[in-house]
Amino acid sequence: METSLPILSLSAAALAGAAAAFPKIQARLALSRAKHRSLTGHSKMSKMVARMVPHYEFDIDDFFRSDGAPKDVAMQRQDGFFRLAGLYADRYPKGRALTAEVTERISDLQFTETYRVPFQYSRLVREHLGTSAFVEASSGVTVTDLDGNVSYDLTGSYGVNIFGNDFYKECIAEGEKRAHALGPVLGPYHPIIADNVKRLCEISGLDEVSFHMSGTEAVMQAVRLARYHTKRTHLVRFAGAYHGWWGEVQPGVGNPVSPHETFTLADMSEKTLHVLRTRKDIACVLVNPLQALHPNGNAPGDSALVDSSRSSGYDRTAYTEWLKKLREVCTERGIVLIFDEVFVGFRLAAGGAQEYFGVKADMATYGKSLAGGLPVGVVCGRKDLMRRFRDDRPADICFARGTFNSHPYVMTAMDEFLSRLASPNFRSIYNGLDETWNGRAKSLNDRLEAQGLPVRVGNISSIWTVYYTEPSRYNWMLQYYLRAEGLALSWVGTGRLIFSLNYTDADFAEVADRFAAAAEKMKRDAWWWHKEGLTNKNIKRQILKEMVAVRFGR
Repeated sequence: METSLPILSLSAAALAGAAAAFPKIQARLALSRAKHRSLTGHSKMSKMVARMVPHYEFDIDDFFRSDGAPKDVAMQRQDGFFRLAGLYADRYPKGRALTAEVTERISDLQFTETYRVPFQYSRLVREHLGTSAFVEASSGVTVTDLDGNVSYDLTGSYGVNIFGNDFYKECIAEGEKRAHALGPVLGPYHPIIADNVKRLCEISGLDEVSFHMSGTEAVMQAVRLARYHTKRTHLVRFAGAYHGWWGEVQPGVGNPVSPHETFTLADMSEKTLHVLRTRKDIACVLVNPLQALHPNGNAPGDSALVDSSRSSGYDRTAYTEWLKKLREVCTERGIVLIFDEVFVGFRLAAGGAQEYFGVKADMATYGKSLAGGLPVGVVCGRKDLMRRFRDDRPADICFARGTFNSHPYVMTAMDEFLSRLASPNFRSIYNGLDETWNGRAKSLNDRLEAQGLPVRVGNISSIWTVYYTEPSRYNWMLQYYLRAEGLALSWVGTGRLIFSLNYTDADFAEVADRFAAAAEKMKRDAWWWHKEGLTNKNIKRQILKEMVAVRFGR
């Protein structure tokens, strides 16, 4: 009996400890289940895998037959490659020379030039298919480079260019006239800010506004305010979503330090909703509406086109239902719902994504196009969330400032933008917008299918992504054929084709002709040849074998 008492006490303590730990274990398991199962949803694992990937590159022989192509196919590809190289050398001499000159001193260019294509092919592409990083004029829906080549602009200025370059030239020019008397005086406000704030509150349906220098900075402040007012630590972002390059929202590859207070969960998932309902440490949820085009997928770029598994599909009804469920759970749990509209704001609707999807956010961030072509970031939010201090705790503040916040030239250009946006005649540009761009995407896809070309486009309004229907290691080559046909692309290539809304039917027909011609030439040059039975899984296995062989010196 004497010895049984300590044993019973220890057993009781063990049971009590297990009971106390059980809810934590359950919560941890629920969190793990809510993460997307790919590397996109597991930031620590993605960084570990990235560190393990060895560098290797193909020589000129393996470059053209890395998929096991026979000699005659490899020669077709090689002939096509060097035909393109000759065209690029003849067409872009000034632009290429200046790009080569400045790249040594511009780290941004070193990065973008290196990561246009999968790294195994990068060196040879840079040597022979170097592009020009410079343009010197724009007009309508075209841009003109240093060598006088006119190309249709599909870059969209990374989302800035919604209404056409000429529109923004006018906003900046008129804004400059109105700000000239004050000049770059910082600190006090230009009086036009009163009109801007009023309009932004009307557009967002929210109470207050703060100005910042970029979209990234606006998102940083929205998250900081959410944490301050909820007194909670963690933010939730969705797998693949982009919210700027700051550390808390970039937990995987690209960030040297892993954030400890960020949950990357699966988009459009009931398991995610369960986590939001049951945890007590979540301050806010960030939504980038562009993810509707590729839920749980990273922003697409040609540097990641190792096979044809990239997909794109937009279901407005399904994504709207998801946002409504998310809104309900956030309201129920006191979690701040933040719409990051830096990229899509004013492109989908005059009232942004909130109007387009019919879902009200607690805070919304804007940038890109809002300042009429000049840099800006804006946070709109509920009154209780925007306050940066506490009346009863004078030393407890939420600090945020910036030297160039509310710059007079930015504010006057913004007023030009918002004034035009408020005009009923101008707003007619949104009438039938989805029908127009969905119809254009369908017509191009029908044409590509009829011509037997293994390439398609997916879109959310005027933002497009190119994807492929047959397995290939060489899809990234399409960007070079497109450029050769006079289509200007951003450095991510075919991952983002961004049309401005001033594209006429005639303009689009010309782009469609050039796109189809580029794909036909790429097919003619045998880049889409593949062995019978080849799959995307086979391609990935082959790449893994190559990496293992390099890693272990075989």
